[in-house]
Amino acid sequence: MLACRCLLLTVVLLAAGVRSQSWRPCTDLQPLDLLSRALPGPGQAPPPQVQMVQSKGSRGLRLVGAAATALSFPASQIFSNCDYFPAEFSLVATIKIPRLRQKRNEYIFSVVDEGSDSLLVGLRVSEDRLHFLSTASGVAGRSRLSFKGVGLDDNRWHTVVLAVTGPHATLTVDCGLPLELKQVQSFPSALSTRGSRFFIGSRRRLRGRFSGLLRQLVLLPGSDATPRLCPTSDPSLAELSVPRVLKSPPLQPDHDGPVYPYEAEARVTLGNPPPCSGPEEGQLWFNAQKKHLFICDGLTWRTLLQNQERLDYVEDYQDLYTSSETFDVEVFSIPSEGLFMAAANRDSRPGSGIYKWRNGSFQLYQNISTQEARAWKHFTIGDQIFLVVANSREAEPELSVIYRWNQRRQRFLRHQTLETHSALDWEAFHIHNHSFLVVANHRRDSNHNIHSVIYRWNPNTKLFEVNQTLSTSGAYDWEFFSVGPYHFLVVANTFDGQTTTISSTVYVWLDGCFQTFQSIPTVGATDWETFQIDGRFFLAVANSQRVSNSGPNLYSINSTVYELNRLTQTFIRFQDILTHSAVDWEFFTIGEEKFLVVANSHDGSSYSLNSVIYRWQGYEGFVPVHSLPTFGCRDWEYFSTDEGSFLVYSSATSRLSKVFKLRTY
Repeated sequence: MLACRCLLLTVVLLAAGVRSQSWRPCTDLQPLDLLSRALPGPGQAPPPQVQMVQSKGSRGLRLVGAAATALSFPASQIFSNCDYFPAEFSLVATIKIPRLRQKRNEYIFSVVDEGSDSLLVGLRVSEDRLHFLSTASGVAGRSRLSFKGVGLDDNRWHTVVLAVTGPHATLTVDCGLPLELKQVQSFPSALSTRGSRFFIGSRRRLRGRFSGLLRQLVLLPGSDATPRLCPTSDPSLAELSVPRVLKSPPLQPDHDGPVYPYEAEARVTLGNPPPCSGPEEGQLWFNAQKKHLFICDGLTWRTLLQNQERLDYVEDYQDLYTSSETFDVEVFSIPSEGLFMAAANRDSRPGSGIYKWRNGSFQLYQNISTQEARAWKHFTIGDQIFLVVANSREAEPELSVIYRWNQRRQRFLRHQTLETHSALDWEAFHIHNHSFLVVANHRRDSNHNIHSVIYRWNPNTKLFEVNQTLSTSGAYDWEFFSVGPYHFLVVANTFDGQTTTISSTVYVWLDGCFQTFQSIPTVGATDWETFQIDGRFFLAVANSQRVSNSGPNLYSINSTVYELNRLTQTFIRFQDILTHSAVDWEFFTIGEEKFLVVANSHDGSSYSLNSVIYRWQGYEGFVPVHSLPTFGCRDWEYFSTDEGSFLVYSSATSRLSKVFKLRTY
């Protein structure tokens, strides 16, 4: 009996050994370029329903006409060793999707059983959401995971990585922070694909066909593809495997491959500046007089090509007399209307002035009643245009006001009031298709250590609502900026009730709110200016005065330029610049030259000082090149028109502000 049992055990082990030696995975665990497999090979004609489109510098494929099955192939082409879909995998897709209507669903790809027409696996997009669908063999019903608020349908390129492991699914958009969801049931470990077919851009039907551009679609069995893609210099176009036809010149097929119908999403307009808003994003405008080529970024015209001008000298151009002293100026454009400037004036009557650029100069356009206005901020939400003013007069309650541009009346009208406390600045920004405002609350009575408030736009009520509060000390200025997929806010803390030698704080957006990233020592900080030069990120702080309980006040102190160190992931000191109660920095470019101009306001004895323009000179940093006589200089703004490039400064001690013309050669 014992011999029989040993013999039986030997047979079982041998059988198991044979099976272990012959077993092979369904794939070789290498990236499977689904888009390339669906395209015709060399010598084959391209399907007439597939069109190649170049948009924002990159090419993608678009399905046109009745193209529900134009791009498809049998699942057996890639699952050659067995019929099972991988239990763990990543999907990588690079897509550009126009705004989707409510309740509209479009398939990026699907795997469909050809006999029953049932969906096995699918990746689907709808308004502001991405859905992953799967069906287990022998189990009725369908599993769906929905990632909300991802903002893929914004007519911009995005690269998404969906990684599925057991019950967990992780979505990474443009190498940003991953979003993770957990399923009730794990993805099936034995999902048979026998008799099924991959459909690219559809679910085998015309309804739900993908209307956007598809540049990349890759299945990576067995692992998360994110480490293979990120980090990268262009996360929205991160590449794992892009079909060669989308990299080759469109009219010169690579290796005798098919020639696709080709178009570029661009239109060049001549003459006067056309409107530039969301629908015109990506369109081109050629200024024949200056021989400059511009592109619309959805808000304003940005220079693409131009004659490489160089700054020669600065010329006194316009004396701008305002109703009272001016603490801030904000220059902005309204599509089809032109260039405007909002002045934050001290007196409440007649209030603050809105000026329009007419016939080569600023002329008064509208007066708005304000209460010791300290700053204006222009921003847009969709096609709506807003101005928000920081009112600082002590009253109960203190109210700052948001105004909205009324196209019919051609005026800014009151939209919403918000309670603030000696407000000195507003900053507006967008994160993941959400719009925000943050106010710099300077003090409440004699208490400078109070909360500044972040507001979020509610698209249902069309109003801003409190989203988050942050502790600040005499907050004077906010600056928003992004580095790759990360979003930051930095506050200029001026005074804590005892001293101006305190820290200002950089915050980073994590898990739906701003969290402390770094504290930077400052001295009466009044302004932050962020800018990039050759891929390097800088922050410049304007330090105004050294005040403490002991010793005299000092106004001639260093302001500092900081650079982001990618290795330590902190801002480190790059350059100190001697300033005199500096209250503003403005960064601008002329041709390929980069400049900073500082607002020097007071040296302890006089408000009549030279404000200085500094030019970037690489290793030397910023070097002074022009000194401009100013009186009580409070704010600088750079702008350009058909007449040339200009700087305007506001005076906090006089009704006279000035516009300077930057003469170039």
